[in-house]
Amino acid sequence: MQALFILWFGLMHPFYVSVTEIKHNPKTQAVEVSCRMFYDDLEHALEKDNKIPLDIVKPKDKAQLNRFINEYIKKHLSIRADGKPLNLGYIGYEIQEDGAWAYFEVKGITSIKKIDIHDDLLNALHPEQINMLHVTVDGNRKSTKLDAPDANTSFSF
Repeated sequence: MQALFILWFGLMHPFYVSVTEIKHNPKTQAVEVSCRMFYDDLEHALEKDNKIPLDIVKPKDKAQLNRFINEYIKKHLSIRADGKPLNLGYIGYEIQEDGAWAYFEVKGITSIKKIDIHDDLLNALHPEQINMLHVTVDGNRKSTKLDAPDANTSFSF
């Protein structure tokens, strides 16, 4: 009976999480960024911001959806490398199972000593949002999690 209650409780209170991977690629001198969110959460956030119904899995207008995703993530994720803001160049998105992956790249970054990140993806949608961050520089990977409303962190390498 207790297991049934735990299962029911878990279904009534789903978890809300995003994962952002930030990797410096010294060979290409680029910072590669990927953001994973549950696609239904991203869809709801985009609908709320743009005040139109959307279907992220089978979009009627893929170019419009790409623009919405790009704008939303850039509004809620900012990265500074050694004190300089990175201008995230949107590559695109894909759906994998229940997740939406959005990809960005910043070229011309030869080295990084410190990264400052502001990540409040989906925080306005879910007060219990958790945003996981994984940052890799020179093969050294560091991670943290931000529990809403916390949105700022830094990594030194």
